[in-house]
Amino acid sequence: MGTALVYHEDMTAARLLWDDPECELERPERLAAALGLLRRRGLERRCRRLSAAEASEAELALVHSPEYVALVRGTQALDEGELQALSRRYDAVYFHPSTYHCARLAVGAALQLVDAVLTGTVHNGLALVRPPGHHSQRAVANGFCVFNNVAIAAKHAKQKYGLHRILIVDWDIHHGQGIQYIFEDDPSILYFSWHRYEYGRFWPFLRESDADSVGQGQGRGFTVNLPWNQVGMGNADYLAAFLHVLLPLAFEFDPELVLVSAGFDSAIGDPEGQMQATPECFAHLTQLLHTLAGGRVCAVLEGGYHLDSLAESVCMTVQALLGDPAPSLPGPLVPCQSALESIQRVRAAQAPHWTSLQQDRGPTWSPSTRSPEGQPLPLLPESSTYEAAGAVLNPPLDLLALHTTSTPAIRMAVALTGLCATLALPPEVLLQEGSLGREETEAWARPHETLAQDKAFSALGQFLFLLDGILDGKVTCGIAATSACARAPTLDVAIRRSLSRGAQRLLCLALGELDWPLDLDDDGRILWLNIGGKKAAVWSTFHISIPLPGTTGGLLNCILGLVLPLAYSFQPELVLVAVGPAHGLQEPHVALLAAMLRVPAAGRVLVLLEEESAPQLVRTLSLVLRGEAPPSLGPFLVASPEDTQALTHLRVQLEPLWKLLQVASAPQGT
Repeated sequence: MGTALVYHEDMTAARLLWDDPECELERPERLAAALGLLRRRGLERRCRRLSAAEASEAELALVHSPEYVALVRGTQALDEGELQALSRRYDAVYFHPSTYHCARLAVGAALQLVDAVLTGTVHNGLALVRPPGHHSQRAVANGFCVFNNVAIAAKHAKQKYGLHRILIVDWDIHHGQGIQYIFEDDPSILYFSWHRYEYGRFWPFLRESDADSVGQGQGRGFTVNLPWNQVGMGNADYLAAFLHVLLPLAFEFDPELVLVSAGFDSAIGDPEGQMQATPECFAHLTQLLHTLAGGRVCAVLEGGYHLDSLAESVCMTVQALLGDPAPSLPGPLVPCQSALESIQRVRAAQAPHWTSLQQDRGPTWSPSTRSPEGQPLPLLPESSTYEAAGAVLNPPLDLLALHTTSTPAIRMAVALTGLCATLALPPEVLLQEGSLGREETEAWARPHETLAQDKAFSALGQFLFLLDGILDGKVTCGIAATSACARAPTLDVAIRRSLSRGAQRLLCLALGELDWPLDLDDDGRILWLNIGGKKAAVWSTFHISIPLPGTTGGLLNCILGLVLPLAYSFQPELVLVAVGPAHGLQEPHVALLAAMLRVPAAGRVLVLLEEESAPQLVRTLSLVLRGEAPPSLGPFLVASPEDTQALTHLRVQLEPLWKLLQVASAPQGT
């Protein structure tokens, strides 16, 4: 079905007709720059192109008063002096004779995108629009915004399609107070906004932009404000906000549709935001959101005023919507103390309303940093990958020569044996028949008696050929199957071969009863996470085990509160997922883990299954690893006290070592 790109060239018609330093940022070149780079990167032609049509006045009336719509309609007949006089009645707004037409096209583009996604015409998409909309209120233009594009789209989705749960994610750097006011008493809309706040000293200077503004009446808890109180927030801060605030609430809310107020003034180089998040970060955020609502994600452009940064960030978002692997994030991922203070405050404000935040995931600042045997755990090596908290942020990129490039479409291969080999796979998936040379396969199989058997030996050769293809960049990801008795030795060979070929960071997710391979050095090149272990234990900095959580809430806490923060901190070159014996996970659980881990790994995930695995699991994983959304986990069930205690036990030991696990700032003097 693909990804929609909705646009109309008429939206470049409105422009500022007089001198106004505050408003001159919002200019037609914003759309031209974004669309131009999409075309040069070949991304536009990979999308389903939809030409925007004007929204009707009845559709505008879903949010705006008839009197206000009539006022904006009347601007078509005003001269420059009258337009300037009307504009002065509002905060940071300008009108042009084409404003009414442009603003109706912007709303219409958002509605067309929602229609295309909810009718199954496309999976997801981006509406490239101006003027933006998230500041606009029922009868007030505000902050460059005339009609509230995303709010009208949400109302439209509820009215036309009967949706009951819509998530709005506003990553623009300004608080979208218009959306907040429209839905603040509506429990069917979960509105999340992060924004530059600086203790109320940044526009729009509203008390209700702070973390303790959580909604009104039945809508209490459905407005989530995360205020940034200093500039310079970077990739780690944005990821921490998603992992520790937005995603726990979103999975508990279980939206039927995700709308993104996609403002890129929160990206590096923007004069309004003054933040440090690189364009690649928005690919990561988009793909994390794609795990919700069956992948029904509709992004609608809001702000973004540095043309190069805006265009790069738009391209990264579209690539992510298309399912391309997200490029690796540069530099260490250590949230700053100010970001952690904000995260701590918003979690405290929202905890009374969400069970996923009521469980103790907070820090203990004098934890044991010893293994179960009593040995001290080493701190992470001080290298270019791991740096101490408080490290100075990387200097701003030269945005005239951004290093981001278009990623080729994902390439996937499977090496299957037994019953799995007869599966009907998606046409884009390569059923691999190649194998490593016999002599080389024999050399790797020699230490393991079970791999010398004919069937296991043949499967090993296919598996290593696939592994080499990923390490060489010939394919992005893959699935392999082997017999139950050959699974552990095959994983051992995979690790050793990857290291022998120069891999420096290998993440192994062992599901079920799989132990750390014997005689393998614990030297920081392998991060071994075992879900389904017998006990919660930190055997070393890079060897961690947790029992299988018994509920969806427990599993989500484990993924968002442990697995993903560790994966992002480790920045793996390859993820090996081994589905072992007695893993106890259902198909949607394995699919979600694979979908989540492909994001920090730039898509490089290799899954090792038992050849008797259910065919549906193989097919689902082949879709997920190609970038499609994982199936729903079903009803949210709160984590058990035992699962919560196990996770807390691990986090207490690991937070001093892996900074992205932290959800609160350190007390003064620590």
